[in-house]
Amino acid sequence: MKLILSLFQGIGMLDNGFTENGFCVVAAPEKLLSGDIRNFKGMIGKFDGIIGGSPCQDFSLLNRTPKGNSIEMLWHFCRIVNECKPNWFLLENVLQVPTVAIDGYHVQRFNLSPNDLGFEQSRNRTFQFGSLDGMILNVFDFKKSDTKQRIVLASEGKKQDRRKFDDFCKLQGFNTTPELDSFTRSAKYQAVGNGVHLGVSYVIAKAIWDVATSTNPKTIHNTKVCVCGCGRITTNKKKSATDACRKRLQKNRERALFQYNSIRDGKA
Repeated sequence: MKLILSLFQGIGMLDNGFTENGFCVVAAPEKLLSGDIRNFKGMIGKFDGIIGGSPCQDFSLLNRTPKGNSIEMLWHFCRIVNECKPNWFLLENVLQVPTVAIDGYHVQRFNLSPNDLGFEQSRNRTFQFGSLDGMILNVFDFKKSDTKQRIVLASEGKKQDRRKFDDFCKLQGFNTTPELDSFTRSAKYQAVGNGVHLGVSYVIAKAIWDVATSTNPKTIHNTKVCVCGCGRITTNKKKSATDACRKRLQKNRERALFQYNSIRDGKA
């Protein structure tokens, strides 16, 4: 059984896919559990992987008054990875999140929406999979859904036209509504809305399990992949897998890397 550390756990929606795929998940202290990630010190050699969705508010295009917390928490995610030196890590965030760069890790950056996997929810998120061995995740061979529902947002609980909480949870992949009895109405929507769709977490966790347990995994050393960094496999003389990849490559050139070693105290 592979042991992984979960950061910024929330109500465990990203964790769920990993436990269902055979991983053993332990959580670092965080605000929801009356802890503080700033005080957590990692230990080398204890974890096979680290997962987490660091706070995204400051990176969102909807936020007009960023406060700096998101960049600080992103720094702490990178710090803990650097301290623990796991075989791999997975970071989830909004599309505008900086690309992380941690010494020794090759990073595969890709966007994935539940809609891409056949679900009705069309909430696109960015995932960054870093590995010491340059492993490649294959999360692209699925049939996209023809039906889209209005995007799930953490703020929906405060809106008059909010959907019923049961329906809101179903759009995030729940078969049964989670019991959050101690939460206020808006806090319930926020907790579920901030989480990773359960179907997405399952697919990514399975892809990581498959490549991490394979005797001959696909890596950047034995497989030709798209130059944009998404991890899609290319053939013949093609450098980019799709038109979207070519556009993303240009954005990648313009996007500043989040260099862990050049950051101190959570500030650039």
